[in-house]
Amino acid sequence: MSGIRRLFEEGVSRHLAAVALLRGEPLAGLERLTDAVHRTLAGGGKVLACGNGGSAAEAQHLVAELVGRYLQERRALAAVALNTDAAVLTCIANDYDYERVFARQVEALGKPGDLVLGITTSGRSPNVLRALETAGRLGLETAALLGRDGGPALALTRLAVVVPSPETARIQECHGLMIHLLCEALDMRLREDGTLGRS
Repeated sequence: MSGIRRLFEEGVSRHLAAVALLRGEPLAGLERLTDAVHRTLAGGGKVLACGNGGSAAEAQHLVAELVGRYLQERRALAAVALNTDAAVLTCIANDYDYERVFARQVEALGKPGDLVLGITTSGRSPNVLRALETAGRLGLETAALLGRDGGPALALTRLAVVVPSPETARIQECHGLMIHLLCEALDMRLREDGTLGRS
């Protein structure tokens, strides 16, 4: 077996081991998060998601599935990824501080009934923490997809789903899986209760 093939085999094994860690409390937390997202959208609120790097991509991924669609036809669901507007991000980072790039947007766009979802593999990203703090202060629902031990973000969220793996890449892969599961479960809820109708 070549060195590259061995690397691939080991990577797949580590991925499967991380996914196996989701059984139990992480999936129970994901169910609670799905209920909260459904409740938010059914009540006329929106999801504000944020993260850095790969977690920024996951925030955009979730928002794309909500505003677009996942599996079933339905009307667009209200969601915004706070890490996508370069002008806003660089303005806030330049005029204030990079730690405030998401919090300032939560102040501008958030209202009671909305849900702020922070995605951070360490649970320690300062700008995500500030966004969650601001959301809590303004009376918004707070949630997070986390990794490792959850970090300080655990204390700032009512709904946290933690992937208890030490590997950033594996945590991100699990976050992607959980986003797909959340969207599939949300489709099921919408199909069952017809709360949000079809497009």
